[in-house]
Amino acid sequence: MDVNRIKVRVYYEDTDFGGVVYYAKYLRYLEQGRTEFFRERGVNLSECQKNGVLFAVTDVHIRYRASARYDDLLDVETSLSDLRKASMTFDTRIFNPEGVLLVTSRTRVACMNERGRATRIPPEILRKLSAKQDDPEDPAAGSAG
Repeated sequence: MDVNRIKVRVYYEDTDFGGVVYYAKYLRYLEQGRTEFFRERGVNLSECQKNGVLFAVTDVHIRYRASARYDDLLDVETSLSDLRKASMTFDTRIFNPEGVLLVTSRTRVACMNERGRATRIPPEILRKLSAKQDDPEDPAAGSAG
């Protein structure tokens, strides 16, 4: 499976008075993981937006297993588990510095046009997102679904 990994620092603004990350802040970490997943594959979301192609979260499921704390440097691992003509699904896992799994999530993202209507993902973007998934030279690559 094709996995993108980023590091995310927990800032004071992300925490409650006890220094624990507020549950809704994890949505931002998921977004950062997806954005970097696109970027690493040559898909610039700013350019997509300028061209009338938008990606909107339509469904997200999060399981909280343990808490992140102020100043932790988290590992965010994002993979594309399903790629369809007009939507895709990302799986994300977040670990603390000791390697403890904190959060698992599954996020469905739909391709939208500038009027907010569902539309097909442009062929060039589909190609870029599926290229590493199907790379026979990469022993870790698998089918995107």
